Amino acid sequence: MCLAHQLDTTKSEVFAENLLDMLNQGALAVMISIGHRTGLLDAMSTLPPSTSDEIADTAGLNERYVREWLGAMVTGRIIEHNPINKTYSLPAEHAAFLTREAGADNIGVFAQYIPLLGAVEDKIIDRFQSGGGVPYTEFGRFHEVMAEDSGQTVVSSLIDLILPSVPGIVKKLEEGIDVLDLGCGRGKALNLMARVFPNSRFVGYDLSEEAINYARNEAEQLNLNNVKFEVKDLTFFNKEAPVKKFDFITTFDAVHDQARPDNLLKGIYKALKDDGTYLMQDISSSSEHHKNMEHPVAPLLYTISTMHCLTVSLAQGGMGLGTMWGREKAMEMLDDTGFQNIEIKKFEHDFQNDYYIIQK
Repeated sequence: MCLAHQLDTTKSEVFAENLLDMLNQGALAVMISIGHRTGLLDAMSTLPPSTSDEIADTAGLNERYVREWLGAMVTGRIIEHNPINKTYSLPAEHAAFLTREAGADNIGVFAQYIPLLGAVEDKIIDRFQSGGGVPYTEFGRFHEVMAEDSGQTVVSSLIDLILPSVPGIVKKLEEGIDVLDLGCGRGKALNLMARVFPNSRFVGYDLSEEAINYARNEAEQLNLNNVKFEVKDLTFFNKEAPVKKFDFITTFDAVHDQARPDNLLKGIYKALKDDGTYLMQDISSSSEHHKNMEHPVAPLLYTISTMHCLTVSLAQGGMGLGTMWGREKAMEMLDDTGFQNIEIKKFEHDFQNDYYIIQK
């Protein structure tokens, strides 16, 4: 039978329209990323309806490129255009999700992942064919984007919301305890805690030398003498971890990226004092594909996993858990490690993450 006779033409036409919409939306994600990075979206949020020359002057950019960018944003119905006056404006309702003033609601930060990951597409395709992974060193801006992402979801709420949700930890931090952050990246969370809680002592480990250098420089600029950062591969942290040294251990969106998350968790258990607390922030999802059908950003997170989290783990010969390892797998691994007292919290500002408050 001819294939055409087997098709549900209505279903086929709807799918074709969806594909065109995907292409347009993917292109707009790149344009939003450019608008975020260049400051165009922030500039337009402060302007009345303006010409492309006025917008370019305000942002300090080349008018011809700005004009073409505006074409994409107008036809994408993100920016409004008055063809008579030849002016453009960013509605306040749109700016509420596209500017740095939006805080945790700023989608411009997340849009950066699309062009960032596209830059390693050829290398990922090679891995599809040969296996293995693409190492951290191939991702030029990943730590920068992750720091900005974490900055608006975790760091911005750490002192006022997240830490107070951990029983007794604020008082302990004020009195003075030993704190370890694993996979600390650029150290934004750790430097903030070190500044707010000067009586406590903080240590951060990360595989990236670039990220650690950034964290050290920031700590120096802030005149912090109670925090130190070290470049460290955490693959065999279970063997290297000091015994019962730390009162509070944190991992922010870091466990699933590791080559051996099981060894990391065992090392955390080993390094945590008997009355200590472990705070694990990680992606909120199920371990099963079919249970993520209603997840608001599941395709994005599986894409980030394929193009980064999975592959950097496999590049180290690791387990390759991926971004969407899920609550079921997380609970299984925590239980296998020996952790028994586990509470999972969610926060209204951060639908993307679960916060595991864990004691031995």
